[in-house]
Amino acid sequence: MQPVLPATAATPLYGTASTRRIEAAMQAVLPQHTLMRRAGLATARLALALTPHAILVWIATGPGNNGGDGWEAAFHLQTAGKNVRVTPLPAPGDLPPDALDARQRALAAGVTLVEHAPPLQPGDLAIDALLGIGATRAPSGLLAERILQLNTCGCTVLSVDLPSGLCADTGRLLGDTAVRASHTLSLLTLKPGLFTAQGRDHAGVVFFDGLGQQTAELPDARLIGLDSCHSAAPNHSAHKGSQGDTLVVGGAHGMSGAALLAARAALAAGSGRVYVSLLDEPTRDVDSLRPELMLRPTGWPESKQTLERCTVVVGCGGGDAVAAALPRLLSSATRLVVDADALNAVGQDSMLRQLLQARSAKGLATVLTPHPLETARLLGCSVSDVQASRLTAATQLAEQMGAIVVLKGSGTVVATPKAIDAAPWINGTGNAALATAGTGDVLAGWLAGLWAVQSGEQDRGVSTAALALQVSKAAVCLHGLAADRAGIHPLRAGELVEMMLAAANRAT
Repeated sequence: MQPVLPATAATPLYGTASTRRIEAAMQAVLPQHTLMRRAGLATARLALALTPHAILVWIATGPGNNGGDGWEAAFHLQTAGKNVRVTPLPAPGDLPPDALDARQRALAAGVTLVEHAPPLQPGDLAIDALLGIGATRAPSGLLAERILQLNTCGCTVLSVDLPSGLCADTGRLLGDTAVRASHTLSLLTLKPGLFTAQGRDHAGVVFFDGLGQQTAELPDARLIGLDSCHSAAPNHSAHKGSQGDTLVVGGAHGMSGAALLAARAALAAGSGRVYVSLLDEPTRDVDSLRPELMLRPTGWPESKQTLERCTVVVGCGGGDAVAAALPRLLSSATRLVVDADALNAVGQDSMLRQLLQARSAKGLATVLTPHPLETARLLGCSVSDVQASRLTAATQLAEQMGAIVVLKGSGTVVATPKAIDAAPWINGTGNAALATAGTGDVLAGWLAGLWAVQSGEQDRGVSTAALALQVSKAAVCLHGLAADRAGIHPLRAGELVEMMLAAANRAT
């Protein structure tokens, strides 16, 4: 059994309702108790692989089927020679039939029933089998105490299906606390909440066992695979004019560095020519390390032909000055990446919002790259609302604006209007090393540069929207992959550009 991340190819994710339908379909054709016995066996096998020398295994079980999976795992671990102790939560009524069967099997095998968590050593194992996908309320009382005990037990913690206290659909915490597992075994389906919002922090290393399921159920979301980073090498006859042009508009007073980072990223992504149109006179020599960048005078009047030819990224370090440039760009740019201050300007000006919304009907492609605060401003809600349901927020914004949306953060979400792609994508690469100034500018610039390079694909039957989605997935995946491979915390944005180039060359 291998960790799910990094995902090598697109991987389907199923929320609570879909998972219940898949489970019901399997239960209808399998003999009684089969599914839970498979789940318990899979858990026990992973437990033995993770901690083969554990002296003591403590399992905290809940009153439902997730607890039944824990009891079934206890049976197999006990028969494998482990010293297994189980602390159950009091059931409000009778256990479900499968869970009751598993409990009886475990106790008959000699599993010890204890009222409190035993003292555990670093080499031991604790298994969280408290809550499953059906949990909707904040943990409280004895349940909250059990979660605290798991979080302070001082040994490896394996969560069954998902960490107790985490929402399977969204990755938000149901209350103030949730199990912070070192490993999670997702059963039957992979859940979206394991990979976005607070899911990555609480799930640890995620494993998956499908328990033999085969389903035609459409996924609720998908993980972006590393294969999205692969791109064909350019033809030997390629030249700068055939590799696409990128125009970066940004860099208001005191913020030229943001525009230059985006431009350097576009250049590293392969764009043949990168123009930089700063919104203010630079206060120092412009990027002497990258003289390949072509600086345009402040206020350079981009022609309609230029905007139709170039892939444009606007907003990086744009300040308030970017608002004046937006009407022309929103009206005429064939391919437009809207980032940072340009997003804030759209959020504050109804005329700019209308121009943005009109782009898709004119056949103009747009990618928005907001962080949660910018998303909240555009949707007219709070940041906590966005983070409580990142998939929903990204999809709503994509529908409202008629654009691809790249909602940045832990588990970056790439969403499209539903007419383009029915389910959003979650990126599984990246880490907190990216939490530094300028890394978002690098992402926007790389996305634009890659889009410029690949814009010729439209001549070979690839739609504008499909290409925008393709380069968005590739950019966010590579952005995170470079940080994963860097081994540097924090990672400075200028270094990130070169690490993305190295990662791209390895992926090709």
